[in-house]
Amino acid sequence: MPSTAVIVPTQARADYLDVALASLRPQTTAAGAALIVVDDGPSTQTREVAERHGALYVPHDAPRGLNAARNTGIGAADGVDLLVFVDDDVEVRDGWLAALIAAADALPAEVGVLTGPIHARFEDHRFRMCGREGAPVTSLDLGPADTDAPHAWGANMALRRSAIDRVGPFDESRHLYGDEQEWQDRWRATGGRLRYVADAALDHRRAGDDARLRSLCGAAYRRGRASRRFDVFQRRQPATGAELRTLVGCLAHGPRYLCMNGPVLTAHSWGRVREMAAEWHPRHAAPPAAGTPDFLAGTSGTVGGKRAALRRLGDRRLDRRGARRRRTLRRKAATAAATDGGRRRVLVVGIERPDIEGTMAASHAELARSIHDVEVRTRPAGDLGKFENLNRLLGETALATVDWLLVVDDDVDLPAGFLDIFLLACEDAGFRLAQPAHRLASHAAWDVTRRRDRAHDWRETTFVEIGPVTAFHRDTFRALLPFPDLRMGWGLDAHWSAVAREHGWRIGVVDAVPVGHTLRPVADTYPREAAIAEGRTFLANRPYVSRDEVRTVRGGRVA
Repeated sequence: MPSTAVIVPTQARADYLDVALASLRPQTTAAGAALIVVDDGPSTQTREVAERHGALYVPHDAPRGLNAARNTGIGAADGVDLLVFVDDDVEVRDGWLAALIAAADALPAEVGVLTGPIHARFEDHRFRMCGREGAPVTSLDLGPADTDAPHAWGANMALRRSAIDRVGPFDESRHLYGDEQEWQDRWRATGGRLRYVADAALDHRRAGDDARLRSLCGAAYRRGRASRRFDVFQRRQPATGAELRTLVGCLAHGPRYLCMNGPVLTAHSWGRVREMAAEWHPRHAAPPAAGTPDFLAGTSGTVGGKRAALRRLGDRRLDRRGARRRRTLRRKAATAAATDGGRRRVLVVGIERPDIEGTMAASHAELARSIHDVEVRTRPAGDLGKFENLNRLLGETALATVDWLLVVDDDVDLPAGFLDIFLLACEDAGFRLAQPAHRLASHAAWDVTRRRDRAHDWRETTFVEIGPVTAFHRDTFRALLPFPDLRMGWGLDAHWSAVAREHGWRIGVVDAVPVGHTLRPVADTYPREAAIAEGRTFLANRPYVSRDEVRTVRGGRVA
């Protein structure tokens, strides 16, 4: 019989987890299996529930995503043969774990994935379905007999350790949709099989407000957007006409069949359509061409033409919506600076190209209005590269008394109150490496750096780029300064982000003060091929964050 561990990833859902663990514990005890809770939070309530049910509690220090939690569970169950994953909102039925263990014991190693029936269960609120469409939560029913399965949902999924050793861990860049499917695609590509075990059944619950129609629609909308992104990732997204026809059909479903599933289906389809509309923007262009280095975004990010005009309208709308918040943040910054030790010494360095149009004079004027002690040093580009010149500037400055270092390009527009709000948000979030978000109409290759239409002042991310504005806290100076003597610096930001991960630094993007980068597209003043070649050489023996690892971890507001 294989050694077994049941792994429950969770995040801030102690009530659901309590029910799940109460059903799991008798079966894990009877089978001699480990019970592991991975808290992608962490949360005191989650810890208390896990410990009350005798589970091993393994927390993340900050949210990292479902697949990251699964990988953490795999590591915590080191040496275990069969790793059984369930969601935190399930209740397993009698005989569930015994059926999975017996199947794993009887089947050949090529069956690396096992699953079983997943029955949707709605509690506290009535949910009437006509039966023509599946439930609005993950469910699976392949019949009363064991059979090979086309897929296994993460709510009820067992993996052999040997299968994980063969194809590797879960892809932590996949979120909300396609998270387990991408791993299973890799497994099938090796000739591996998936098996449905009819006696390994559980219930997938929705309770309390989560079972209300409004909540089900909101969750469906988010899944719809994620499902469209996953289709694009796999390059099998439906055409525009097909998505719109599906939306029309979903709109008609509820009234036609008096089915409460109609609004949920409509929300899911509308999420897909909204995500499809977002793809029309240049930053959502086709996936990177084959051979594109994985330290690059894979898109130019250049904004122009009619779409640029539409994006400028979007920027004006967001500026109006955020005006009151920015005034509040400026007051908070002034209050913080008035306290003992609240003022920061900020060194701003930059390279100017006197032969072409730039914005450095306007940037200097804006920075001079800051409540902080700001020193600005610039240097003409000359024959040296950007980071070679920056090192010359740093060599002329005593960094021991500097709290923050800002690298500011000569083609960026800074909004009013930029530095005061930016540093307030950085210190509230605990960032050690940060950048302001790009405006929608900016030239920006990385989608994660564009401003968001959400109520966040800042977002913790896994990546911060090399420009047009990058901020370094004094805690990073020893590890990151002086800069490598690079001319263009492509790939340096991917390396910085990996160094931050190694040191446990929080890094991120400040949405409260988005900057404009519109004068010159990326690589407008130097050859792109040379920049890529320099980046390849620089990263050849250094750690870096790859394109697929670049994401937002969480968002927050200044208290």
